[in-house]
This record gives sequence, structure tokens and C-alpha cells, in this order.
Amino acid sequence: MLTNSLKVSIVQHTCSDDVEANQEQIITAIEQAAAQGAKLILLPELHNTLYFCQTEDTNNFDLAETIPGPSTKQLGALAHDLEVVIVSSLFEKRAAGLYHNTVVVFDVDGDIAGTYRKMHIPDDPGFYEKFYFTPGDLGFTPIETSIGKLGVLICWDQWFPEAARLMALAGADILLYPTAIGWDPDDNKEEQARQKDAWVTIQRAHAIANGLPVVVANRCGFEEDFSSHSKGIKFWGNSFICGPQGEILAESKQHPTIFTTNLNMNRTESVRRIWPFLRDRRTDSYYDLIRKYID
Repeated sequence: MLTNSLKVSIVQHTCSDDVEANQEQIITAIEQAAAQGAKLILLPELHNTLYFCQTEDTNNFDLAETIPGPSTKQLGALAHDLEVVIVSSLFEKRAAGLYHNTVVVFDVDGDIAGTYRKMHIPDDPGFYEKFYFTPGDLGFTPIETSIGKLGVLICWDQWFPEAARLMALAGADILLYPTAIGWDPDDNKEEQARQKDAWVTIQRAHAIANGLPVVVANRCGFEEDFSSHSKGIKFWGNSFICGPQGEILAESKQHPTIFTTNLNMNRTESVRRIWPFLRDRRTDSYYDLIRKYID
């Protein structure tokens, strides 16, 4: 059931090659967010590990785990004890040779409310995700929790307006994006600024176009490319929360942090009344959207 007022926390942190230390860091951060009054806590993409997709290495598949599995047991117990909803991002081993980049949402009772498997899989220098992840097969379906329907998407998904729209049309009350994105150290300051501004702008646009609040959690810090094919990635942080008109309600810089803000969930209704985009959609004229390109 949707609550009128929702206190949301983002955890933005650095990761190391010590999985256990990363998990301990996450537990402490979730406890701190709950102490700040948060009822919904969003973690960054693949928060248990370094961003291993900088290289193609079959040994990295050893980092994956089943769902349910050790991490879901740990996070579920934490959600239950703290009475919070936790949105986590895990490297899922579905079967031998079949892996996904998967969000798991835990409700306040500690049970798994639902999962989402990343649909859009990048394959770019430093982001070789197609080597590791099978594209999701669960569709764009919001996850129903005690605090509302969560439209959870993952990182590269955040660039696609179709994904946000489908979540909105399926009744999502809020859009959430766990993320791992950063700069190539060789990019100059101007290019870095353009990339970050584009990233913020596209997600604020999803908020505006759908009349929904958007919550984005990125990791931060530098992570080395152990293959030495590149100079690594400087994850830029800059996690943020915006309202249904794209207004920035809270944001971070480039350092580890936990920040919390209160969302007025009633604003979706009032914003959609003055900006009735869903009313005026011409669904009778959008058939070409299913084509890859109009030649």
C-alpha cells in the first residue's frame, strides 16, 4: 500500500576486492540509514564486489551467487530487524553458465518481495557486461511492497525512456536506479562534465515524463583495470533523488555517504493533473517504436 510520505536513503560507497569487508560496510550503512528514519534504502549496482566487468575473465563468475543465497539471507534478516525495505543489486548465478545482473527487493518482513533482471546489457570499453550477464527475462514489472510499487531498473537501463515508461504504465510509484558509472581517466574535464550532466538530465527527464520521483544510487572511488587494458574507472558518485517534476531534492558529491530525504508521494497525482502526459499519449500512432530503426 502506497504511503503518503516516504523517507528514502541512498547508500553511496567505494568497493574493494574484499567481499566480506564490502558486505560489512553495507550492513553498517543500512543500519545508519534506518537510524535516520529511512523506510526505503537503495544500494548501488553490484555493491558486494569491485566492478569486475572492466575485464573479461572467467574467474569472475566465481563472484556470483544463487538467489536465494548467502547475501539474500543476510539482507533479508537486516530488513526484518530494522523494518525497512532494502533494494539490493547482486550478481546472480541462475544455473551453470547462466548469470544475471539482478536486483532483489526485501520487504519489511524480511521476505523477498520481488526481483528484476537487468534488461539492457552494455558492451563497451571498460563495461564488458555482455560477457557476464544474460539479458533479463522478467520484463518491466514493478515490485509490490508494503510501501508501494517500486519500478527498479539497473544502470544502463536508465538511459532508455521506454523502460521508465513501461514501469510507469505498469503502476510504479517510484523509479529506482542502482548504478555503477564513472569516467575514463583519459577524458578531459569538459568531457567528464558533459557525461555526468547527460546522466543526471536523462533521469530527471524520466521523472518529468512520467510524473514520478526518481532515486539513483551510484558507487564512487577509483577502481583499477587489473588487465591493464585501460587506466581504470573513476566512479563519479553524484547519487541523487528528484521529485516528479525533475526537481533535485537531495544529491551527493564524489565521496562515500549516506543521505536521506522525505518524499511526498501525493505529488505524483497533483503533477499528473497539471501535466497529463499519460492522458495525451497517442498509442494509436506509436507502432514504429517496436522497430530497431525506420529506414
